[in-house]
Amino acid sequence: MIIKVDFGGRVDKLLADALPQYSRAAIHKLFGMDLIKLDGVVVKPGHKVREGAIIEADLSPLQQEQQVEILPILFEDKDVVVIDKPTGIISHSRGRYWYEPSVASFLRFHIYGPSTENGEPTLHSGTDRAGIIHRLDRATSGVMICAKNEETTKFLQKQFADRKVQKTYIAILEKTPDKLEAIIDAPIERNPKKPSQFRVGPNGKVAQTHYRVLKTSDSGRCLVEFTPKTGRTHQLRVHAVYIGCPILGDSFYGTEGERLFLHANKLTVLTATGDHVTYESPLPKEFENALT
Repeated sequence: MIIKVDFGGRVDKLLADALPQYSRAAIHKLFGMDLIKLDGVVVKPGHKVREGAIIEADLSPLQQEQQVEILPILFEDKDVVVIDKPTGIISHSRGRYWYEPSVASFLRFHIYGPSTENGEPTLHSGTDRAGIIHRLDRATSGVMICAKNEETTKFLQKQFADRKVQKTYIAILEKTPDKLEAIIDAPIERNPKKPSQFRVGPNGKVAQTHYRVLKTSDSGRCLVEFTPKTGRTHQLRVHAVYIGCPILGDSFYGTEGERLFLHANKLTVLTATGDHVTYESPLPKEFENALT
């Protein structure tokens, strides 16, 4: 990477400011590997750089994602790997320079091992999202189906695009809805005041969620089954807030808890042989404790 210096200063501080996605410790490792150069000459962290100088930084060691060595596998054959994703793990890298484990990096590691002959772990399409058919939010746990080849990727992607896949989630709500079973039909749009969030709004895309209360508690919380009819970003979380019964632990939308109590419980897809198969992830133990 070539970085032009807009103002003078120590080279390590200038790099840290220019590359906020990396820790200072990670950047210092590059100096130790002689991968930071000024005008073709290796420099040390404390080297003073003048305004307008050009820094050459070889970021390749940082661009190799850390691997999630083990993720629970619910099912695997020659075409798919079905993962029981823990909460806290992202589905795929957020960008080329993000250095964080993901389901995608685990998938590459699981299929090909630590590296290929050229030193770069890759899957069939060679992208950081290869094999990822759908995604779960970082905070959401549960079943994810991943493809091991290009043909299966296209086959499954079409099912998701055509809404032929049946998804079932289990959640704990802060309050019990007035209706114990209903369909929430409310369009979802990006919140212009907080662009990273979504909300129900008249300019949004069609979003429909069926819910059914499975169990209530004396605390007022309830265990609910969600069956989304559409697949909008944060759909279940936004619809829960919309009916006044937010999901427990959804700090992004204003509630508290030890985790987001939203779990992808079941996923039903069509196989290449024409059969429907359901993959199921058991409900985490903490759900039972949080309901009391």
